[in-house]
Amino acid sequence: MSGRDPRIDAFIAKAQPFAQPILSHLRDLIHRACPDVEEAIKWGRPAFINDGRILAVFGAFKSHASLTLWKMGEATGREEEGMGQFGRLASLADLSPDDEIVALIRATASARETAPPRPKPAPRPELPVPEELAAGLAAAPKAQATWDAFAPSHRREYVEWIGEAKRPETRAQRVAQAIEWIAEGKSRNWKYQR
Repeated sequence: MSGRDPRIDAFIAKAQPFAQPILSHLRDLIHRACPDVEEAIKWGRPAFINDGRILAVFGAFKSHASLTLWKMGEATGREEEGMGQFGRLASLADLSPDDEIVALIRATASARETAPPRPKPAPRPELPVPEELAAGLAAAPKAQATWDAFAPSHRREYVEWIGEAKRPETRAQRVAQAIEWIAEGKSRNWKYQR
């Protein structure tokens, strides 16, 4: 059996008392179905990774728990009851038989292994640099060097931010702020990065 993530132990321990045995049991079934599965936390919920792809995610709420098999091709008929293919799970009695759940997990893992990889989306084209920004960059060699080294997504963030300004005064302020930040090597949303 592969390692178990202590963050998932903590998630289960924080869950409502009724949900704890459900989540522990589901975790055991997932490991039984796919012994090489890796545990992780995705979107604040326990996730199980198989061959680098999310296989399953489970959650706990005030009055029920849920299990979602990621991109499962086969419906269980309980999807409308709540989040996940197994509906609202309020007790162990709400679970399908163990062998059925294990078979669905294995089928999902198998189907995912044979599915062709999704094609990568085409890169978005570069936006034209506003004249005011181009002039400001030309006047600040350090900012220009940083701009040239920026990833296209970072350049796009600045170009869109400046382009959204409706008044010329706002646009000028944004260009001045952008030149300052770019010279410091900061992306447009540097405040929100860790």
